[in-house]
Amino acid sequence: MIRSNIITVSCSNIDREFPVLVLAAGASSRFGRPKAVQTLAGPAGTRVTLLDRAIGQGRLLSEDVRVVCGAWYPLIRSRCSVQPARWVYAKNWQDGMAASLAAGIRDLGEGAKGVFVLLADQPLLKPDALRALGAAARRCPDEPAAADYGKRPGVPAYLPRALWPAVLALQGDRGAGGILAQANARRLEIPGVHDDIDTPADWRRIRELISQTDL
Repeated sequence: MIRSNIITVSCSNIDREFPVLVLAAGASSRFGRPKAVQTLAGPAGTRVTLLDRAIGQGRLLSEDVRVVCGAWYPLIRSRCSVQPARWVYAKNWQDGMAASLAAGIRDLGEGAKGVFVLLADQPLLKPDALRALGAAARRCPDEPAAADYGKRPGVPAYLPRALWPAVLALQGDRGAGGILAQANARRLEIPGVHDDIDTPADWRRIRELISQTDL
């Protein structure tokens, strides 16, 4: 039986007031295989998984990076070379993104002022833009902030604690975009948000872009 909360790394100086949730619980049904373990070029000629890269993105925001897992666990944990501060298993991950978000938020401590939310399949996010999101949250920890998708806000996002009850009430394959919009979340330009990976064609295109850039 898989426990709901699995601690794997004991870190010092963790920024528990502003933790990060990396959502990686989906079945990757459109991709056809677990996309979180697909590898791409890393620093100094190394190979890293897509989830390794997402954990690295999270560390630009906080030392307390938690991965919410579900489908393909424990495979993705065994293939991950960059360990998060904590693995959080969403027992009802089949119910959609809302269930993953709820599992992650319920795992957070009382000292958290808010939480950053990232996806595991947006490898082209610009580091400077993520740092700007982190700075905005720390300046105004009670105000939501999110990536600007044009007509709506979305992830990466910062959800202050006051919004958590509304997030916990979500059901199905719904994220917090509607809640962020209703709360008039501050919108930030974060290049790379439209380059998520759903299909093998997406993966081939984005892997080629990564090989040509230095993110």
